[in-house]
Amino acid sequence: MTLEMKTMTRLPGDEAFRRTDLLGTRWEPTYAGALSFMRRKYTRELQGVDIAVTGIPFDQATSHRPGTRLGPEAIRRASAENSWGPFWPWKFDPFDTLAVADYGDCFFDWGAKENFPQALETHISGILDQGVEVISLGGDHYITYPILKAHAKKHGPLSLVHFDAHRDVEPDDGGRIDHGTMFSYAVKQGLIDPRKSIQIGIRTCFVGEQTFGFRIMFADEVHDTSAADVAKEIARIVGKNKAYLTFDIDCLDPSVRPAPAPPSPAASPTIRPLRSSAS
Repeated sequence: MTLEMKTMTRLPGDEAFRRTDLLGTRWEPTYAGALSFMRRKYTRELQGVDIAVTGIPFDQATSHRPGTRLGPEAIRRASAENSWGPFWPWKFDPFDTLAVADYGDCFFDWGAKENFPQALETHISGILDQGVEVISLGGDHYITYPILKAHAKKHGPLSLVHFDAHRDVEPDDGGRIDHGTMFSYAVKQGLIDPRKSIQIGIRTCFVGEQTFGFRIMFADEVHDTSAADVAKEIARIVGKNKAYLTFDIDCLDPSVRPAPAPPSPAASPTIRPLRSSAS
């Protein structure tokens, strides 16, 4: 009997519901079973949990193509292909020591968009208040604003580590539910400290945007810099401050990720805009 057959005999499948402990990774067919994130247990009982993964299926703040409401489902489905360990090149399984649970999705009334920000802030606060950290799966990028409000309420002003093609600091004082404005709100409301924050991979600019003191690494600078040196610059800017990391999928070139709401071709190693400097 092969190792795989022994494993399958020992396991009942559907680990998302049937597992009795939070640690460890068990083999399960990638094409079958309940699709939790990385086959972690679905639960809202957070005792003993280090990180809760939650989906935010919201795309009513996007200015162009919708569809990111399907992101949490798609990420869970894709994660099944990698829900085994250990992982190269680190050669260890993070789930051996880190208790991670799938908390399910944030639910809200899609017909009352104006109530969504508070619904999401309450959802995230309910996790943080139990001493558990959060990984959120979006959803359009506006979701970061209510999530930041929940984190800042607990931790105070945060550093923002922001990977994106866009800075999302378009000027607006009207409280628009808009995926291009939320980081200007976050600065003005003291949720983040822009002097200890960094925006990475930016390759767009809009009239009226302020730097707010962010360190901005435009796409051409990122192309000229090793990943290790980008990490060192992040560490230099953030220092010892608590940080919130957000990654917008359109930080990747549309050739790699072809359907973001506003596709923004990347500055390639051979075709570049003039370098803009901001700090």
